[in-house]
Amino acid sequence: MASTTSKRPRSRTQRAVKQWFSARTADPHHLYELAVQQPEAECDFIDATYRKKVGRLPATLREDFCASHAVCREWVTRRRTNRACGIDLDQYVLDWGRARQQSTLTPEQRSRIVLAKADVLTARRAPVDVTVAMNFSYCVFKTRELMLRYLKAAYKGIRPGGMFACDAYGGSGSYVEQQEERHLDGFTYVWDQNVYNPITGEVLNHIHFRFPDRTELKKAFTYDWRLWTLPELQELLVQAGFRDPVVHWEGTAKDGTGDGIFTPSRRGEACEAWIAYISAWRP
Repeated sequence: MASTTSKRPRSRTQRAVKQWFSARTADPHHLYELAVQQPEAECDFIDATYRKKVGRLPATLREDFCASHAVCREWVTRRRTNRACGIDLDQYVLDWGRARQQSTLTPEQRSRIVLAKADVLTARRAPVDVTVAMNFSYCVFKTRELMLRYLKAAYKGIRPGGMFACDAYGGSGSYVEQQEERHLDGFTYVWDQNVYNPITGEVLNHIHFRFPDRTELKKAFTYDWRLWTLPELQELLVQAGFRDPVVHWEGTAKDGTGDGIFTPSRRGEACEAWIAYISAWRP
């Protein structure tokens, strides 16, 4: 996000959950969705960006690295014509998200989601209008060879005229080994930038959750990534065959934090922490 604060990028808009948690009773996947994910905002971005370019709303979506497939779940609630496919290697978290469907979706909505335990590098599904890779999940690919291989696979899974979208984070604070906290009702979210290697661009990040009873879920999630830059990602998208990669930069609110409004831009702020979206198109 465009910001003069030191909030780390995985700490998005604060949500008041009005619950009480402890390490003994808390479900880390539930806490992750509360603290980090914003499927509504992501689907708003997808709809608006696609409609502006194509002149209509998209109907089919593939969520790579989908985990609990929160974007898929949101997607099928938007329109009865919408269908979603989620792909992830972790069967446990796929099943966890499927269980969440029972309480959040109707049977008809659930019928429009297909989940696959598969590798995004090799998965073969019917082409879709939009493929997304959110929450910086693609950063698991640490070499240009692997990243290009992924983007080429994503390209093949998008119909002609369709869109690829991902988010990215950075800023000077992204290279600092530090912990930062964000307090929510019932728990504290901790983003731990544990290791940064300036030679390789590799980072080792953790998410911890702390609770009012002084218990803690340490390393609830760990991310062994490469921190890719926006120019690198745009160049690789073009190399993979996509056209018109665009960075959508977040505006700044009066208090210096991101305002949640992402605008196509060729110039960003050299701030301490930012989140951006990238969109690109299959010709």
